[in-house]
Amino acid sequence: MEKLTFRHTTNRSLAGTKAQAITGVVASGNLEVLMERSLAPDQCTVEIDTAINGYGDVWEAVISDFVARRQPGGLRITINDGGARPDTVTLRLLQGTRLMEAV
Repeated sequence: MEKLTFRHTTNRSLAGTKAQAITGVVASGNLEVLMERSLAPDQCTVEIDTAINGYGDVWEAVISDFVARRQPGGLRITINDGGARPDTVTLRLLQGTRLMEAV
């Protein structure tokens, strides 16, 4: 089991007012993403628990790309990984931000 944490500064807070969102399920080849508004508007923290060791560089690239594209300021994101591929990680993160932006 590996635990990774990434902290980013964003240009803005994520739009919307929803306090929290959950996407996905922890299962083989999938992951669960929990999002909550609990940080300063220009901060984003992503904490990852994964059963697959040694992919920190891949996780860092996927998370950095997501933060650059979506600017999820104000969010604390927790990921419980069951061996998801990078495209599935991106999909779940984007789904979560869309839920957070909903009215």
